[in-house]
Amino acid sequence: MSAPLVVSIPHRLGREEAARRLKSGLGRAAASIPVMQVEEERWEGDRMNFRIRALGQVAAGQIDVGEDQVRVEVMLPWLLQRFAELAQATIRKRGQLLLTRGDGK
Repeated sequence: MSAPLVVSIPHRLGREEAARRLKSGLGRAAASIPVMQVEEERWEGDRMNFRIRALGQVAAGQIDVGEDQVRVEVMLPWLLQRFAELAQATIRKRGQLLLTRGDGK
């Protein structure tokens, strides 16, 4: 099995506000990526476990909300690993927008 794709996104919001923004805007941010759909989103405290489908492949991961950073970890199936660099840049960009503007667009 390959190593997970990990993206850390720094913020200055504090844990509670960062989690609030992610909870309220994550679905809209994901919906703006046409080849991806969120199949599961389950919050347990400051951690969200998720499962997404992209290009017919399923990937699972988690988001951990910290006081000054959000850490996204995704296990990509082999087909999606070819797009790991693009996925990492997209996750970072969408996450930064969500944490700074609050709408993820």
